[in-house]
Amino acid sequence: METEIPALLRARETISPERFTFHSSRMRMKHVTKEELAAMDAASDRCALELSDAAVDVMGYACLVAIMSMGHGYHRESQARLHQVTVDNGNSAPVVSSAGALVDGIKAIGAKKVAIVAPYMKPLTEMVVNYIRSEGIEVTEWRALEISDNLAVAGHDPARLPGIVASMEQIGDVDAVVLSACVQMPSLPAVSIVEAQVGKPVLTAAIATTWAMLKSLDLDTRVPGGGTLLSGAY
Repeated sequence: METEIPALLRARETISPERFTFHSSRMRMKHVTKEELAAMDAASDRCALELSDAAVDVMGYACLVAIMSMGHGYHRESQARLHQVTVDNGNSAPVVSSAGALVDGIKAIGAKKVAIVAPYMKPLTEMVVNYIRSEGIEVTEWRALEISDNLAVAGHDPARLPGIVASMEQIGDVDAVVLSACVQMPSLPAVSIVEAQVGKPVLTAAIATTWAMLKSLDLDTRVPGGGTLLSGAY
């Protein structure tokens, strides 16, 4: 949230007049486990309240797996509740989540079947896969990188991602590739490489969240280096 989304919006500033500032409030998590994710999500109301003090124009809930671990469809409940926090604080702001944005982004480009790369341990990755399936999207193949330490997720080398995708046996059967189902795991430098490699749209949680934020602000969604979803066509 604090690296790739600002990077995408800075890239947009090179071709569009709007300028952005970035504000963050943190929900604590060290290890990506279901227990820590639940505790993290419980702190989201505090974060929304703090950010609404700054009268921001849009808020993004970064952690995809925190939302998806709370039950199918939870992104709608979370977004509505956090938006109400901003309303009650007198600074109403739309709230998007990386979980909801990824689902909406996949549907926006017309993809029915996807392949997914995620940094999580296998049980959490299966939870993410099942959440996406519950939204009517077929997940044909997935890879769990099984990185439990949250800082290690951020330190994963995106240069490894093209090789990981190349190892997927059913990549020819999908409509799109989710290169990182996690805003924390860096992937932006590999997006255009993998799009060229597989000849299919490639999107990430960070790209989808940026797209959802721009849509909520009623701004053009063309961002250099943002892949198919941020081509401006959606």
